[in-house]
Amino acid sequence: MADREILTHSSEETIAQGREIGAKLKAPVLILLSGDLGAGKTTLTKGIAAGLGAAREDDVTSPTFTLVHKYEGRTRVYHVDLYRIEDLHDFETLGLEDIFSEQAVVIVEWPDRLKLRTDWRIVRIQLEHVAEDTRKILITE
Repeated sequence: MADREILTHSSEETIAQGREIGAKLKAPVLILLSGDLGAGKTTLTKGIAAGLGAAREDDVTSPTFTLVHKYEGRTRVYHVDLYRIEDLHDFETLGLEDIFSEQAVVIVEWPDRLKLRTDWRIVRIQLEHVAEDTRKILITE
């Protein structure tokens, strides 16, 4: 059961909610973002990174092909996309274990692709595509 449920009706609202979420976070924390393609995971990440002071919203893009993006400002943020990861070997080439030795916020899209182990605080965010522009954001801590 989610601790909080938020409805947004545009990309701008999703980004604004991300900014609010990000402003309340303190490193180290692992954010697990789940949802179908087009549910708004990267859009929400734009706001989270901006709220943390790590990057401008326009600078945050999907790491689908590079797999990991690093943003550094007031807080260090790693944005990871595991969609194309097929096995443990692929995962190990990302070097994520080194990231967990830093004071950072790690945002992972498609976390169900592999199990991540850490003693960091974990925030789970599920995004659901409700209607054309409406998204449901479920947050569990």
